[in-house]
Amino acid sequence: MAKIVVVTGGVVSSLGKGIAAASLGLLLKARGLRVTLQKLDPYLNIDPGTMSPFQHGEVFVTDDGAETDLDLGHYERFTGVSVTRSHNVTAGQVYDAILSKERRGDYLGRTVQVIPHVTDEIKRRIFGLSLATQADVHIVEIGGTVGDIESLPFLEAVRQLKLEHRRDVLFVHVTLVPFIRAAREMKTKPTQHSVKELREIGIQPDVLLCRTEVPLNDEVREKIALFCNVPTEAVISAIDVKSIYEVPRVFHQGGLDGLLVRELGLESGDPDLKVWNEFVARVLNPTRRCVIGIVGKYTHVRDAYKSIIESFVHAGAANRAQVELRWIEGEEVESHGAARFLSEVDGVLVPGGFGERGIEGKIEAVRYARERGIPFLGLCLGMQVATIEFARHVAGWKEAHSSEFDPQAPQKVIDLLNEQSGITDKGGTMRLGSFRCELKEGSLARRAYGRPEIEERHRHRYELNNRFAAHLQSRGLVLSGKCVGRELVEIIEMPDHPWFLAVQFHPELKSRPHEPHPLFVDFVRAALERRIARLGHDDYVPTAAPAEAGEAERLRGRPEPRHA
Repeated sequence: MAKIVVVTGGVVSSLGKGIAAASLGLLLKARGLRVTLQKLDPYLNIDPGTMSPFQHGEVFVTDDGAETDLDLGHYERFTGVSVTRSHNVTAGQVYDAILSKERRGDYLGRTVQVIPHVTDEIKRRIFGLSLATQADVHIVEIGGTVGDIESLPFLEAVRQLKLEHRRDVLFVHVTLVPFIRAAREMKTKPTQHSVKELREIGIQPDVLLCRTEVPLNDEVREKIALFCNVPTEAVISAIDVKSIYEVPRVFHQGGLDGLLVRELGLESGDPDLKVWNEFVARVLNPTRRCVIGIVGKYTHVRDAYKSIIESFVHAGAANRAQVELRWIEGEEVESHGAARFLSEVDGVLVPGGFGERGIEGKIEAVRYARERGIPFLGLCLGMQVATIEFARHVAGWKEAHSSEFDPQAPQKVIDLLNEQSGITDKGGTMRLGSFRCELKEGSLARRAYGRPEIEERHRHRYELNNRFAAHLQSRGLVLSGKCVGRELVEIIEMPDHPWFLAVQFHPELKSRPHEPHPLFVDFVRAALERRIARLGHDDYVPTAAPAEAGEAERLRGRPEPRHA
C-alpha cells in the first residue's frame, strides 16, 4: 500500500493546511516519488457546488466535472497532477453512500453506526484512491480544526488506519504559535492544548508545523517537543512568507521532507527544486508593473477568486511583472460609474459568478473597456455580460439580456439550452468539467494559445443563444471558439480592439507556476504595453522596507515577512 501522511489542523482555522499539504506533495514529488493528495471535508453538503462563495470561497472544478474544495487547486498548482472527484470526500458523500446501502438492505438488518460503518466508508475511499493512483505517498488533508464535532468520524478513521498500518501512516499537525507583542514572547500553550485534544482521541502527531510570525528559537522548539511528545527535529517553523510559493523552500530548510522520508522508510534522493526556485525568484523580483481591475460580486472574499489570483501570479512571473489587482464591486460601478474605478487601470477582468446583483455594473465596466481600448478578459459570466453589452450598444438591442436575469427580454442573447428547460435540480442544468474547443484561424485566441484546439474546464448554466449569433457577427463580434461536437460558442473577441477576449470556460483552473495559462500571460502582456503607452514610461519601483521596524523585526534582526 501507499505510505499515508495525514495533515490535520488545530487552534484556529485558515492556518494553511492546504498549502502545507500541497508543499509537502511538491517536495516528495521533487524527490522522485509518486504522490497523490486527498481532501476530507466534514460538512454535510455532497459538494460545495451550491454553497455561497462568501462561506466557502472558490469552487474548484476538475476535468471529470466534480465541484470540489479550493485546496484541490493548490494540489494541482504545486504538484502539477490533475485531480478527480475521488480526491475530495465530504461527509455528505459518505453518509449518502451509507444510507443508500442501508435502504438497499446491504447491511442485512444490522444497526448502522459511525463505527464501523462510517469509518469503514472513509477508509475505503482513502484506499480506493491509493490503489487507483498507484502512489508511493498519499497525503490526506482533514478539513476543519481539531475539536470540531463534525470532523470526529474522519479523525477516528485515520486513527484506525494508524492502528492497522502502524509503519505506513504518519501524522502532521499544523498549529499556531502566536507572538504576543505586549509580552514580547511566543506562546506555546495553544499548540500544547491542540495536541492534547488530538491525543485524547488516540492520535499522537509525528510532526508539528508551527505557523508563526517569527522563527522558532531552540528554546521554544524544545519546550513544544517536550510537552507535545515529539522529537525536537519534528517541530518545524511554518513562518509567514511574502508568497505561498516560498513555503516548500521553508519546509525543506526545516527538514520536513527528509524527516518524513526517513520515518516512512522511503528511498529517494535529494529534491530537485531548481526550476521551482527560479519561478519563486521571478515572483519575488519583478521588473515591471501593471494594474488589473477585477469587477466582480464577491470581491470582499478573496478566496472566491483564488485561482484567478494565482493565475495572475503565474502570468506576472512569466512577464517578469508585478500584477496589482484592484478589487471593484459591480454594485459600486452601478452607483458611481465605471470611470471612477477604471480610469487608471491597465486591464479589466470580469470573473464568473451567479445571480443578478451587480450585473449592470459589470456590463458598464465592459463598455468602458471596449470604448477606451483597455485590454479586457471575461471569464464565464464575464463572456455573457460582454455579449449583452455588445448586443445593447453595438447591435442596437437596448433591452438585450440573459434569461437568467430577465426572462421577458425581447433579445435573450444568453439563454438555457432546450434540453435544460424543466430541470429543477440545481446541478442538473450545469455544464461541468473539461470540453474541447476549436479555435478560429487568425483569431486572438488562436495566437495566444498557439494551437488550433484546446481543452478547458467549465462551470456554468447559460450559453450564448445561437439564434442571435449571425446578427452579432454581422456587427463585428467574432465567435472565435466553438465547442467540438456541439454548436456552442466558447470564445468571443473584437478584432478592432487592442486586446478584447471573453471565454465561457474557466482558464484560471488550469494555470500552473511552470505552465502559466496563455490567455492570462497574453492579457498581462497587453496590460503592460498599455501602461507604458499611457504613462510614457515604466513606473515600477521595488517595494521599499518599512521605515520603522516592529517588535518582531528587532527580535530577529531582519525585516518581518508579510502574511501569505
